[in-house]
Amino acid sequence: MYKYILKRLLMMIPVLLGVTFIVFFIMALSPGDPAAMILGDQASAEALEMKREELGLNDPILIRYGNYIIDMLHGDLGVSYKNSLDVWEQVWERFPNTTILAIAGILVALVIGIPTGIISAKKQYTLIDNVAMIVSLIGVAMPNFWFGLLVVIIFSLHLGWLPSQGMGEGLVPLLQSLVLPALTLGTGSAAMITRMTRSSMLEVIRQDYISTARAKGLSERIITYRHMMRNAMIPIITAVGLQFGTLLGGAMLTETVFSWPGLGRLMVDSIKSKDIPLVLGSVIFLAIMFSVVNLIVDIIYAFVDPRIKSEYKKG
Repeated sequence: MYKYILKRLLMMIPVLLGVTFIVFFIMALSPGDPAAMILGDQASAEALEMKREELGLNDPILIRYGNYIIDMLHGDLGVSYKNSLDVWEQVWERFPNTTILAIAGILVALVIGIPTGIISAKKQYTLIDNVAMIVSLIGVAMPNFWFGLLVVIIFSLHLGWLPSQGMGEGLVPLLQSLVLPALTLGTGSAAMITRMTRSSMLEVIRQDYISTARAKGLSERIITYRHMMRNAMIPIITAVGLQFGTLLGGAMLTETVFSWPGLGRLMVDSIKSKDIPLVLGSVIFLAIMFSVVNLIVDIIYAFVDPRIKSEYKKG
């Protein structure tokens, strides 16, 4: 197990290098002058040139990328072009807010997705199954930002039940401000988990041991949760883990719509101002967290299925 974990951690290195390479070159080659964004449009040409030299923007792009990687390996993600604050501190300050939103979103997805998938599988080809699949298809296809604006119009503007912007201070205001963005973020994931749960359950339902369990007179509830769910968990865990990693890194639009002070909104603001160090620091951190989530999912496999644990030990 330890060898497998070490192997997976080492595999993160080329992934991070690839991510930084792509993002760095996209940001560096995109229109806009970071020096002008820092000093403003009224800055003189001499001041702009001095700022470019200070930031190393006059160096060849490969030299700049190499210097960034060397600094990153030493734990230095640089300072923001916009506010001259340490990138790591800003990323770490915003990440807990994104984590809260992602956890709330995946809980919404689990509460909706798994029961709906189970019911849909057990009622295959009935009206319930057809409705569930149509709704899940709509959930997968529906853009988060559109659904977010829709729930804001309904629950904030017309009904006035919930706040539409910001992150409340204190437990009750926090929970109130969390409802709409969590619902928006979790809807698409719920649709994916529903379809995966249904597919996985249908494979298990057709197995002989399910017929044997029914022949023994076991209740349908015990058969469903002890026999069906236990053997259908691996694909479901995979879907949930991937969706949670996606929620961590893909909450940008939701955080922007609801003005949620998370890492996704920080990335959007940084991209607008072409704050390359802050964009890179955010992307690197999210890539690491996504890899860690996938590693945790692989470890959970071992507890769900002992056969996988024996394979890890061999590896």
